[in-house]
Amino acid sequence: MIVSALFFYLFASVCIASAVMVVASRNPVHSVLFLILAFVNASGLFILMGAEFLAMILVVVYVGAVAVLFLFVVMMLDVDFAELRTGVLQYLPIGALVGLVFLAELLFVVGAWAIGPTVADAIASPIPPFYTVTNTEALGHVLYTRYIYFFQAAGLILLVAMIGAIVLTLRHKPNVKRQDVSQQVARTREDAIEVVKVKSGQGLS
Repeated sequence: MIVSALFFYLFASVCIASAVMVVASRNPVHSVLFLILAFVNASGLFILMGAEFLAMILVVVYVGAVAVLFLFVVMMLDVDFAELRTGVLQYLPIGALVGLVFLAELLFVVGAWAIGPTVADAIASPIPPFYTVTNTEALGHVLYTRYIYFFQAAGLILLVAMIGAIVLTLRHKPNVKRQDVSQQVARTREDAIEVVKVKSGQGLS
């Protein structure tokens, strides 16, 4: 019990510190590296809770794919972060409103211990029909039966976020040649090839 408590405090403290550094770091590459560290420590917390499948998914999917993809995108794209920070003040009221909503939600979660003392026990108790199955199978049953609409809504939100990120980071450079598929398909042989008869001893003017 003491060993598990020590590991919990270790993983939790490192996870919180790395999460703070994700926001506080000035270098975006360092922010992504701190994000990977936060994911690894969060997977350690999942293992302590007995959710080994979630821990494996967090390491394989988020650390091995998403966070590394973030790192490659930050390192490869020529993003002018000074230009992006110029319009931050105009979004400050919206950001403050979202922060207040998050703060209210956190206070509500903390206050739920006093408002409904049995809520935490109900959430932590295992689901009755899935006592004899594995952690992975029980999670699949819960996601695709009880929370199927929330699961689909989360996928839709992630799709919208991905499209928004692509639109925001798309930059058209003026000196780069780009393909226009419609013009390529509409080209005829007369437009693409010009046959010139050159007399002997003369060049093209």
